[in-house]
Amino acid sequence: MSSIQVEKFASSTARVAPVNPVEITRSFTPEPGVVVVVRALTENPMYPDIELADGSFSRVKPGDIIAGVLGSRQALRGYVGYAPVKVAGGDRLQLLNLGGVIGRAIDGHKDLGPAVDVELLGAVVHGRRPVTLRQHALPEVPILGPSKPIILVLGSCMNVGKTAACAEIVQMFSKRGLRVGAAKVSGVGCMKDVRRMEIAGAVKTYTFLDCGVPSTVDAEDVSAIARSLAGALDDEADLIVMELGDGILGHYHVDSIFEDRSFMSNVDAVVYCASDLVSAWGGREILAQKGVPIDVICGPATDNCSGTDWIEGTLGLPAANALTEREKLYRILAAKIPAHHA
Repeated sequence: MSSIQVEKFASSTARVAPVNPVEITRSFTPEPGVVVVVRALTENPMYPDIELADGSFSRVKPGDIIAGVLGSRQALRGYVGYAPVKVAGGDRLQLLNLGGVIGRAIDGHKDLGPAVDVELLGAVVHGRRPVTLRQHALPEVPILGPSKPIILVLGSCMNVGKTAACAEIVQMFSKRGLRVGAAKVSGVGCMKDVRRMEIAGAVKTYTFLDCGVPSTVDAEDVSAIARSLAGALDDEADLIVMELGDGILGHYHVDSIFEDRSFMSNVDAVVYCASDLVSAWGGREILAQKGVPIDVICGPATDNCSGTDWIEGTLGLPAANALTEREKLYRILAAKIPAHHA
């Protein structure tokens, strides 16, 4: 073991809050969620930054000493990579996302360029034991009992306005006197989305990182994450807003949540963000097969009346753009929330 001074603590390490100097070991068993220290070997002007534990962003330059976590990513519009199953000090890995999730990159998006290469220096240890996210995880909730009302926000894929919708919903209900808690249930470790919800007025926020998971690509059961986050927020809030990152189909196991009766029985409203009319139609069909009714469609498919008119006229579903039709969206959702909470 040896000591090292970390220059940049990535936001994925915020839950474990390591402090300088950190102790590291070059001999450890890799698994998703292990906190590691790496040295940046390259830079990428098209994907230049890392999100730090304090919420700020910093440009990654060769030579930077960074603390992050091992994990996987399967981003349709980002990098694809996996948490390594075998590593040794000095191995070359890659930064897979803004939050400092580190793994072996196997592919990426043409607009982003190659992922930043890093040299693995070692795993952070405390008392000779490697530090992991799981050691600091929220209590598990095997079955979710009756909870505060939940508004579930999901979508067709990444970058379709889910976080923007969550932030607007948090703000609308907060301004009407409710304590609103918020959580991001699935995705890859990064804090910027829930920080946006905090700025909007959320009294408390959590992510799957708080359940010991760096990425839900690596998660065995995302419904367990949803239950734990809802349970943690239940005492903090009058209303819970939960975002399912990525899409309802894909590698992040979002669809497993729909099979969990104890969780879904507490969901009072479902907001579906669609990129276009095809995904609006497809989302309705897929969710209907799973017994999940959509209460309102948001996202780019509702950017103007061309989309909203078609959705309401052809699909028979309410449509409201979260950024330009806030009051309409509020009325739709408030009608779904029990009277003593709305």
